[in-house]
Amino acid sequence: MHLQQPVAARTGGDPIFHTYIEFTNRMLTFALMVVAVLVMVTAWRFRPAGTRRRAIVWLAAAQPLGVVAQAVLGGIVVLTDLNPAAVSFHFLLSSAILALAVTLWSRCAEGDGPATRLVRADLRVLSVVLVPLVALMLAAGTVVTGTGPLAGSTFVPHAGRGPAYVPRYHLPLEGVTQLHADIGWMLGTLAAVLAVCLQLTGAPRRVRRLGWLVLGLVGLQGVIGYSQYFSGLPAGLVWFHVSGSVLIWIAALRLMFATRDRGPVVPAGGPVVPADELRRVGRPLTVPAET
Repeated sequence: MHLQQPVAARTGGDPIFHTYIEFTNRMLTFALMVVAVLVMVTAWRFRPAGTRRRAIVWLAAAQPLGVVAQAVLGGIVVLTDLNPAAVSFHFLLSSAILALAVTLWSRCAEGDGPATRLVRADLRVLSVVLVPLVALMLAAGTVVTGTGPLAGSTFVPHAGRGPAYVPRYHLPLEGVTQLHADIGWMLGTLAAVLAVCLQLTGAPRRVRRLGWLVLGLVGLQGVIGYSQYFSGLPAGLVWFHVSGSVLIWIAALRLMFATRDRGPVVPAGGPVVPADELRRVGRPLTVPAET
């Protein structure tokens, strides 16, 4: 009977480099859980106006719950011998947890007042549409990875069992790659239109910068993707491609949140933010009434 090693131990047919990557990933889970729990406790104690902010508490609670869910799903990935569907859900769940973390970060820096647009209504809509389009691109990317050869062709899970083939999606690689590229072109076009229109309509500086950042990241991601395609899918470029997709996801979420404002976070008994300061940061000229 095979017993799972609690330390990094090499299995037959599996490079030791891969083993240490997997072991490091498992160890980082514990550190991440500690940070997530501290975030949840901090959110529970965060009462800038004397009352607890429920939305922030729920967003913070999702962090440790997400880590637990990822650990469970990671075990399923291993037990199913890297089934592409399980791997896809593993990455997409990470993206969902990251989206909640970005939302938490944004909500902590603003009040609980009604949302006020900082840009034109159509540009606000485009910034919102950008987010599900990025999510669709991430999902399509996992299908391309699960169809192609990047996960390897054979491996030996345990010594003495002989080679086992990594399961793949039974889809045409050229077709799913083309679909992924088409979504990328749609995303790039939308990002370009949004960045230019934000610049021409005089949107707040922070919003304009985020618009150009999204466009630049999408363009760089396209260069990496086509480099992978025309160079025979070298495994080393996967690191950059995955990192780029995560950066685009974060930037798109931040851009969406930056196009609206819920007012400043005013501590109980704290000073009211002056109007000229609100103008400088691009917030609407509204301040909470004194009580």
